[in-house]
Amino acid sequence: KGGAKIVICPGFAFQKALFDAQTQYPDVTFVMLDGAPTDLDGTSEITDNTVSFTYAEEEAGFLAGYAAVNDGYRKLGFMGGVAMPAVVRFGYGFVQGAEYAANELGLQPGDVTVDYTYVGTFDATPDIAVKASTWYTNGTEVIFACGGSIGNSVMSAAEQAGKKVIGVDIDQSSESETVITSATKNIEKTVYDVIEEFYNETVETGTSKVLDATTESVLLPMETSRFENFTQDQYDSIYEKLVNKSIEIKNDTDAESADDIATEIVTVNELD
Repeated sequence: KGGAKIVICPGFAFQKALFDAQTQYPDVTFVMLDGAPTDLDGTSEITDNTVSFTYAEEEAGFLAGYAAVNDGYRKLGFMGGVAMPAVVRFGYGFVQGAEYAANELGLQPGDVTVDYTYVGTFDATPDIAVKASTWYTNGTEVIFACGGSIGNSVMSAAEQAGKKVIGVDIDQSSESETVITSATKNIEKTVYDVIEEFYNETVETGTSKVLDATTESVLLPMETSRFENFTQDQYDSIYEKLVNKSIEIKNDTDAESADDIATEIVTVNELD
């Protein structure tokens, strides 16, 4: 109503609103990030004036797991919010990245462990801080906090325990000194590119696209990461393998549990 010709909707919370708006305002171009226009009954539709983007979270998770093991961590944790597909892909990629690094380093079965759980919320709660504290007390060195505000609870626990955290979605290094890196989606680049395409009249509406390493859409923010051993050269090398698809990363979110991920070296412990 205000005259906007392009509207960017970041995050799955906009899915229902955009499902309605795209037909109500056919002359407006809508961009859905990290989701697709979806009605309350689960019906998904992308009209000719909408484009949606999702991300290869399994690749971002893979990079985080790979980097953590190469940096020297052996007792890892994955604490997801709600077991929705995007979160599951992050977790499955994390385990596979740890396995790939462990294999390259010649580690033995059981040398790397991953405590793995979904806490059932994206909110920061005292219970999540307590759970993270328990994991740290029991030996977990770094937790991949994958679920919105639950990261704040995990960071609080890490600060008290002197342990580490891996952030998610955006660079969270400024939120706590405990954050060694973040498995990020390059939303800034996506928005810049689609606005440029819009004004060049080349934006491909009516489509849904999955963005991955080939378009630099998933990454670790190496400039702000706090690694002690993992280097930029190592990162560049593994990233190139993702770009040329020489590594196969499974993103099967229909598997019953993380235990279903085939690993020979990494032991996954599913916890309540």
